[in-house]
Amino acid sequence: LYESQGRYDEAEPLYRQALEMRKRLLGEQHPSVASSLNNLALLYQSQGRYEEAEPLYRQALQMYKRLLGEQHPDVATSLNNLALLYKDQGRYEEAEPL
Repeated sequence: LYESQGRYDEAEPLYRQALEMRKRLLGEQHPSVASSLNNLALLYQSQGRYEEAEPLYRQALQMYKRLLGEQHPDVATSLNNLALLYKDQGRYEEAEPL
């Protein structure tokens, strides 16, 4: 809700809290942790904080591949999110294959 309202300073601590809770309760290597990483990356991307978003997207993508397999829909979503980040930065040659 806060993110959709542009209240990024209020959204970020909640995303971080959810990430830490998932790590603590589910373990570092759980698909829900990857989902939280992806959500935080989306927040950063919407703020233009691309350098902070990219490693989170990459980490989520690698986790999804390892935990769910290369052909899982969450892997496709992660590839798409990373491609959109590259598109937003004008990195079209990197975005297209994703």
